[in-house]
Amino acid sequence: MTATSRPSPAPAPGGDAAPSGDAARRAGKRVLLAAPRGYCAGVDRAVIAVEKALEQYGAPVYVRHEIVHNKYVVRTLEKKGAIFVEETAEVPEGSIVMFSAHGVAPVVHEEAAQRRLATIDATCPLVTKVHKEAVRFAQEDYDILLIGHDGHEEVIGTSGEAPDHITLVDGPDDVAKVQVRDESKVVWLSQTTLSVDETMETVGALKEKFPQLISPPSDDICYATQNRQIAVKQMGTAADLVIVVGSKNSSNSVRLVEVALGAGAGASHLVDGAEEIDEAWLEGVSTVGLTSGASVPEVLVEGVLEWLAQRGFEDVEIVKAAEESITFSLPKELRRDLRAEAAALAEK
Repeated sequence: MTATSRPSPAPAPGGDAAPSGDAARRAGKRVLLAAPRGYCAGVDRAVIAVEKALEQYGAPVYVRHEIVHNKYVVRTLEKKGAIFVEETAEVPEGSIVMFSAHGVAPVVHEEAAQRRLATIDATCPLVTKVHKEAVRFAQEDYDILLIGHDGHEEVIGTSGEAPDHITLVDGPDDVAKVQVRDESKVVWLSQTTLSVDETMETVGALKEKFPQLISPPSDDICYATQNRQIAVKQMGTAADLVIVVGSKNSSNSVRLVEVALGAGAGASHLVDGAEEIDEAWLEGVSTVGLTSGASVPEVLVEGVLEWLAQRGFEDVEIVKAAEESITFSLPKELRRDLRAEAAALAEK
């Protein structure tokens, strides 16, 4: 992404890694722009799914919880005719309801069936993978230690797949109180949007307590979350300030602020857009790191770049952590006539 008013971004010196803090200060005002950043494949799929449903079936289309955790995205979809609700009971019988990218527990599907709703499941396939792991390990009678944040929609959905087998572990400090039935049959799973480092710290503490603890067959933390954290780490101490574009209820965005500070950034702040930046943050700053959470559209990052350029931060260098080419197909329900199905359900 390059705005015409700024020089074209170039890779940071030394390949993919950012230059040292001293080199940054000698270079004058500049922005280190993380790559990748913004929309991941699961978010892109979910947002497009809402737009396609509105195009195909017309408004309103109800969405249970925010489709993704981003204020701008939610407001934009509301203007197009999406109606966001907290509970299935708020959706009128015979309507279309979409489940968010964070996933839902089986009981929510049951509630939708009882209300005769036509459903579209926009759960991220990587979250669905964790749900399936939970079901499989529960069927094998394992105790499942789910690493995640209490109250997060994704954790609620995963826990609902096997509530009698799952214990939530909300970080390393929770490990001491964890109890299991059989220490030879314990597995850990995780929320997909966590800090990789903190998750591994939690896993390490769990393995000390339960030496026979087994790991999931593949990494639960999603590729996009990991790539965005790696890019922020590569900025390291070169950034006097790291701005993360994202909403406060976005777990992966909040983690990016934490990762930036852990990597040595002088300061780091989470903003929904340029209008939330405090100009006082730039005092004494020569290098600004910029990234965005996995549910953030690029237009918001462009707005921050323009804001920074107006204040002398015109030079933009890319800090590249990985190439991303993953895409997910849209929910299969979008290939059916859901309005007709909803009408038929309502008549039953």
